[in-house]
This record gives sequence, structure tokens and C-alpha cells, in this order.
Amino acid sequence: MSTLSALRTAGPDTDRTLRRRRIRQKWGHPWLYLPLFGCLLLMVAPFLWMLSGSFKPEADIRKVPPVLIPGSPTLANYRELFSSLDFTTMFANSVIVALAVTAGNLLFCSMLGYALAKLDFRGRRAVFSLVIGTLMVPGLVTFVPLYVLVSNMQLTGSLLGLILPFLAAPFGVFLMRQFISTLPDELIDAARVDGCRELAIYWKIILPLTRPALATLGIITFLGSWNNFLWPLVVAQNESQYTLPVGLALASSGQDFTRFGVLLAGAVVVLLPVMIVFLLFQRQFVAGIATTGLK
Repeated sequence: MSTLSALRTAGPDTDRTLRRRRIRQKWGHPWLYLPLFGCLLLMVAPFLWMLSGSFKPEADIRKVPPVLIPGSPTLANYRELFSSLDFTTMFANSVIVALAVTAGNLLFCSMLGYALAKLDFRGRRAVFSLVIGTLMVPGLVTFVPLYVLVSNMQLTGSLLGLILPFLAAPFGVFLMRQFISTLPDELIDAARVDGCRELAIYWKIILPLTRPALATLGIITFLGSWNNFLWPLVVAQNESQYTLPVGLALASSGQDFTRFGVLLAGAVVVLLPVMIVFLLFQRQFVAGIATTGLK
């Protein structure tokens, strides 16, 4: 009788323990979600302010203290944005430049990454060390020499001058080399035994297996090229070669003050293509980040 009574007494406590374990297995530690939610708010708050401000009149944007929800939403900022600049031309320039730079990085960085990872040639370590070394050089250091080179090639004032200097990047070479290093050598050796040449191995074996890394590199490159401001501002000579960030900055700035409503509306328009690209390739992006460098 004493044993039965002890089991009955311990029964509710055991059930509670099992429930707590199930909750922890499913949700982890719930108290951890509070700081994570706070970090999420810190990251999302600027985007919410940008979206809200794009529908506010200029007077509401400058109110102190600021108000998140617009009292009288309006589309005047978007209408002024599209009427004050040649949006179609600038959007087309941004798309052409970003897609060309992204395609060039995917092709050339994957080629060099494959060579550094799987081909045995003299000077391979020196080339890889040079790539790593260039990662440590700030972009502003090479800005003036790069502009002089493009100017001597008479590419200023053309879209080719915006594209050519960025067709390959050290980070892309490093990323692709690290990912391709994780691929088994037996696949490449078997292809060589079957008579495949290096170009066929690269095109038929390496590229299909490196889709996660290519998606990661593509998103990062597209984002950097799409948001690039200083280089198009310096190289482009007239409005027909301006990209969206340059056109937006010029359209929202007046002689006396900055039109923040137009600026926020333009930021929303510029952000939308990047968000669409990321949502389309987010799985490959996460997979590429998670597996790159593992061997």
C-alpha cells in the first residue's frame, strides 16, 4: 500500500516534468525569445520607419517627437519620385549593371575557384595568397587607380565602365574555392578517366554541385552592385548612365534642404528587387553559407 501511495503521490510531479521536457524539446528555453525578439525589432525598425515615412507628408516626417503611423497617408512622394527623374532608364541601367556584374562573378570566380581548389599547377599557393591579400585592401585605396585605368581606356560615361572593373572579386574567388574544396576528388578523377577535359568537368560536374555557393555569391554580388553609389556617381557622365541610387540621391536633394519623403520612397523602390532576389534564393543562400569551408 505504501508503494502504491508513493506512485500516486509522485504521479502529478512526473507528468509535470514530462510536460516541461516536451515543451523544452519543442520550444527550447522560452525566455531566450525575449532578447531575440528585441534584436529583431532593432533590425526591422529602420525598415518600418522607411516604409511608413514614404507615405507621410514632409511635415509629418520632420515632427518631433516622431510618429510611426502616418496620420494622413499619401502617395505624393512616389508620384514626385517618378516625375522628377527618368525612372525607367535608371532602373534599366541598374538592372543591366547588376546582372552583368553578377554573371561575371559567377563565371570567373567559379573558374578560378575550381583551378585553385582542384588543379595542381605551379604557383597555386602564391595565387591564392594574393587573393587573400587583396581581401585586406580597402576599396577606397584602389578607387583612384581604378578610375585612372578606366579613364585611360575611355570607358567613362558608359555602362561598360560601370561593369568591367567588378566582373571578378577576391571574396567570390575565396568563397568558391572553399566550397569546391569540399567536393570529392573521386568525381573529378572518374571524369578524367572517362576522357572529359577540364572545361567539360567544370561545366558538367562542378557547376551543378556548387549551386548553393553560386546562389550565395550571386545574392551578395547583386546586392553590392545594386546599391553601389560612389562608382556610378564618378564614372557616369550624364543622366542616361545613372543608376537608381545616384538618380535617387540627386532627385531628393535640393539647394536648401533634402526631401526626405522622396528619399524614403526611393529607398523602398530600390529595396524591392533585392528582397525579391533574396526570397527566391534564400534556401540556396543559407545552404551555401552553412557548408562553405567545411571539409
